[in-house]
Amino acid sequence: MDEFKPWGMQTNTFLMLMHLSQLSSFIVPGAGFVLPIVMWATNKDESVEVDRHGRVILNWMLSALIYSVICVALMLVIIGVFLLWALVLLNLIFVIIAAVNANDGKLWPYPLSIRFFSIPDAS
Repeated sequence: MDEFKPWGMQTNTFLMLMHLSQLSSFIVPGAGFVLPIVMWATNKDESVEVDRHGRVILNWMLSALIYSVICVALMLVIIGVFLLWALVLLNLIFVIIAAVNANDGKLWPYPLSIRFFSIPDAS
């Protein structure tokens, strides 16, 4: 029986890279939004785990986007600058924790994440 290998990788490695791909925006602006979505969309129908992790990532990315807009609006009263830096730091920490857990075969829902997409139970 052939084991599914997304993009030719072990599933846990792919899931870890899917989480870490959010950090690619530090190098190429916008890539941190596009790359995880492409990785999820191209493999979600083949693997329940890829679908589950992808939904967790999408929930976090949309939540972080909303929080960023709020921080930018709050920059008018200066506190938004500090909140935006805190959000960047939290994003970095959350992505690393989620990636380590994914590599260990665990799904780690990002704290502070709004549930836009439901996360199906593991089968």
